[in-house]
Amino acid sequence: MADTKLFNIKGAVKEYQSGTVTLEKELQTVIENNMNIFFGVTFLASEYRTTDGGRMDSIGIDENHCPVIFEYKRSVKENVINQGLFYLNWLLDHKDSFKVLVIEKLGLKAANNIDWSMPRVVCVAGDFTKYDESAIKQMNRNISLIRYKKFGEDLLMFEQVNENVVSAIPDNEPVSKTKATDKTFDEQIRNADENIRVLYENLSNYILSLGDDISESHLKLYAAFKKIRNVVTVVAQKKKLILNLPLDVSTVSFEEGFSRDVTNIGHWGCGAVELYLQSGADFEKAKLLIDRAFDEN
Repeated sequence: MADTKLFNIKGAVKEYQSGTVTLEKELQTVIENNMNIFFGVTFLASEYRTTDGGRMDSIGIDENHCPVIFEYKRSVKENVINQGLFYLNWLLDHKDSFKVLVIEKLGLKAANNIDWSMPRVVCVAGDFTKYDESAIKQMNRNISLIRYKKFGEDLLMFEQVNENVVSAIPDNEPVSKTKATDKTFDEQIRNADENIRVLYENLSNYILSLGDDISESHLKLYAAFKKIRNVVTVVAQKKKLILNLPLDVSTVSFEEGFSRDVTNIGHWGCGAVELYLQSGADFEKAKLLIDRAFDEN
């Protein structure tokens, strides 16, 4: 990767020298204290102990209610990816332990909403080798490689180097926010009218074309398009698509029948700006807000 250069252009131009922090505790503490801002993940515990004597560096739950394990690479030779996968497999075998942790930290309602369909590992390091980037493509698990750089004393940059997204893991556990009649997203899109299926395909192609760092995941109740954080989530109904975007509602002009503020209204997707797409014309109107969500998240 070409080195990233950062300059202060106020007055005499000054280059900030990039570097790393003294890994890992300093970086780990910063991430844990700001995990939701950086990654859209609610922090739950540090150095979380497993029953086999291991310790996950950090653990949290993301905006899609899925478990997330953070591992920090302390040296070039450390195989943090395999370590994270080991802990992920342990977690999938000990779901009750994670549920108890969520109850302790966030309450019973949050615990009942846990979605086990897309748990993932986030590996954070000053750099990764080409072998790291290749290895995650061979693994049938959701893994993100995040490179960091520190500039001066006050600037910290995160870059998503690579991400492996796999199909949702089957989850037969009941989730309180769903009813027996609620359909998974894949069922929703299969049951939608043909023009809505075509509309979703066009929408998906458009969002994925916005950048190489965006991916599409089908969770239990909706599809999520995300970079490090969600950009757009989609629920499919028979005759329309419902989009939720994480935008500041005060910056959006709402239009009856096309958009609304759902800040205080229960909804499945992530984001307080909700859009309704029934036609190509609606899709064209939505592009401006979709572009904003991509740029601002």
